[in-house]
This record gives sequence, structure tokens and C-alpha cells, in this order.
Amino acid sequence: MTIVRAATAADRDFAIETARRFAAFGPPPWRTPHEIVAREVESLDDFFDGGMHGSTLLIAEDAGRPVGFAFLEHHTDYFTRERHGHLGMIAVIETAEGTGVGGALLQAAEDWTRAQGYTRLTLNVFEGNTRARRVYERAAFRAEALKYVKVL
Repeated sequence: MTIVRAATAADRDFAIETARRFAAFGPPPWRTPHEIVAREVESLDDFFDGGMHGSTLLIAEDAGRPVGFAFLEHHTDYFTRERHGHLGMIAVIETAEGTGVGGALLQAAEDWTRAQGYTRLTLNVFEGNTRARRVYERAAFRAEALKYVKVL
């Protein structure tokens, strides 16, 4: 049974190690796995060092051991200027894939967003990460905008 709880300082190594998986999920050819992982780890370090006020890190546990995490932030909508929740990162250890851990984290992210008084939760996903995109679409997320990049 998966439970989701707030992260503690003791979760730092787990979160950082699990974030290293982000390099494996469909980055475009102009992004290196190193730069993706480095930036995500930097964000987690900032969170644990107290530099990301208002952000939340949730840890999913199964049988008392961490199996995934979700990093939540407050964002402002470009068009309406309304505040909303943003799922900046979500990751599950490889052995927990397909066991419902991701769904539990998504539900906890929705609960956090509602508790903030927000009516929207956003996230970003690489186009090539088709597995994650299917999970998000099953959870009723819909694509809103596509970011195009031209490497010069």
C-alpha cells in the first residue's frame, strides 16, 4: 500500500538519486542527459537548503521505503495571472513503475493544489516521454501549449 507524506531532510539522497532517472525519458536531441539531471538536482538541493519557499516535496512510500516523489510549486498563469499549482517533478523508482505509485503521487499533487485554493495543476513533459504522457492523459491532464525550439 502506497502512502504519500511530506519530505524530510532524510529524504534528500533518495530524491536526488531518483531524479537522475529524468535523463532516460525522451529528452530532445539538443538537450543532454547531464543538463537535465543537473538542473533538477539543483532544484532539489535548493529545496532542501531552504531556498524554495512555498514549494513542497512529497514522498511516496511502500512498506516504509521511499519509492517516488513529487515536487510542487506555485506558478502564475501567463494569460490570467491566476496562481496555480505546478508539478515541477515527479519520479518513481524503476521497480515501482506500473504499481500505482505515480497515480498516488498525482492524486496527492491534486490534493495539495486544492488545499492551496487553486483550481489548476500544470506540469511539463518532454514530447518523447510517451509513457508519462499516457499516464497524465489517463489522469485527465490535457495538452495546452506546445513549445517549439530551433537550435541555431
